[in-house]
Amino acid sequence: MSVLVVGMSHRSAPVALLERLSMDNAVQEQTARALLEQPSISEAMTISTCNRMEVYAVTNAFHTGVNDVLGVLSEFSGVELAQLRGYLYVRYADAAAKHLMRVAAGLDSMVVGEQQIIGQVRSAYQDAADRGTIGPALHALVQSALHAGKRVHTETDIDDAGSSMVTAALDEAMRLKGLAPDATLEGHSALVLGAGAMSSLAATDLGKRGVSKLIIANRTRSRAERLAEHARAAGVTAEVVDFSARAGALSRVDIAVSATASDGFTITPEDISGPALLVDLSLPRDIDDAAAELPGVSLINIEALHEALKHSADSPMCPELDARGQAEEIVATELAAYATEQRVRDVAPMVTELRVTAAETAQTELDKLRSRLPGLDDGEFGEVERAVRRIVDKLLHNPTVKIKELAGTQSKVSYEIAIEELFGLTGGKDTRTGLAGDDGAHYEKSSLAGFCERESQ
Repeated sequence: MSVLVVGMSHRSAPVALLERLSMDNAVQEQTARALLEQPSISEAMTISTCNRMEVYAVTNAFHTGVNDVLGVLSEFSGVELAQLRGYLYVRYADAAAKHLMRVAAGLDSMVVGEQQIIGQVRSAYQDAADRGTIGPALHALVQSALHAGKRVHTETDIDDAGSSMVTAALDEAMRLKGLAPDATLEGHSALVLGAGAMSSLAATDLGKRGVSKLIIANRTRSRAERLAEHARAAGVTAEVVDFSARAGALSRVDIAVSATASDGFTITPEDISGPALLVDLSLPRDIDDAAAELPGVSLINIEALHEALKHSADSPMCPELDARGQAEEIVATELAAYATEQRVRDVAPMVTELRVTAAETAQTELDKLRSRLPGLDDGEFGEVERAVRRIVDKLLHNPTVKIKELAGTQSKVSYEIAIEELFGLTGGKDTRTGLAGDDGAHYEKSSLAGFCERESQ
């Protein structure tokens, strides 16, 4: 049994499709129940936010599990299977664990380091636990992911990563306008496309720089209205226009910032009628690179920022890059600990079965022996029985200890090394290195529980 994640996010799917798969509590419960009715699935949990929809399931077969999850998602969303397959991503076993840890840490968010997602993961887990659709496998994974996310947020500066990216982009925009980073934007106007976390950060930053007017456009107008209300509450004049009217608004502003995670370009060369300063804060890109080829048009995007600033010691992006690296290291450490724990847990039933089988075999042979030696009194036979059980315990002690030790490692193990390790044999070999005499034959030691890397993407 392994953990499987099937999902889509702002990175893989258009907003319109994400909205169709969005689930309220009632639909999440129905979906989870339907998933558990599939013969391949024993546990299930869904995470549904405005930027992602993911199903975490424990399955006994990878391909069957994927198909079962797809079938349930298609049934409850009304989206055809063919369309789902074009946008969904799949992770399995350790890859699924790593994905959830990165999600909880904010490394997979539209705004890197945002803290809201760890609370959403916790809520999704609690809801699944309340419904009874979660079991020991998902419990262990979610707890490890939440621990990893908490470490990332407390031990690194990842929380500031998104804002530092916006700051760096707008600092560069100021430079291109011939202004110092700490200069005011009074008398200037700006267009913000999008109303998500990154767009909100951009609108807030522009407001702090003293921009005289914000024009906001978003596919869902109500979300743009909410962002405009926040701007007005901060003392910034804000106007909302329909997303289809963005080209006209572009001609009325000095700076345009786009952060929509759209499946297509929000600004193309055809939308530009004169000089323009464009800031693209999305991956994949919102603004067509060809726009920068027009006279009087400057384009700043995330890739260019990283390339230009990652080697600068004074760059505001350096803390973000450092925080990302530190966060990824924490995730790698927590993933290794989780994987080791799971491998040991996976072999525990085998160890139990081994001991039970040995005890039953010993008892059967003792029963036969008693029938063949009727002259032994109870005291004498008791000594024989204790001796037999001591022999069995001593023979099993090393294998049971070594099985757990080997399961805790990550590499592969040959049958020869497995036998040597389990039964404490040397066979004329150096068991520390796996080298046989002088013939140079090398055997790689490792886990009995991991002969293949199970990752499907």
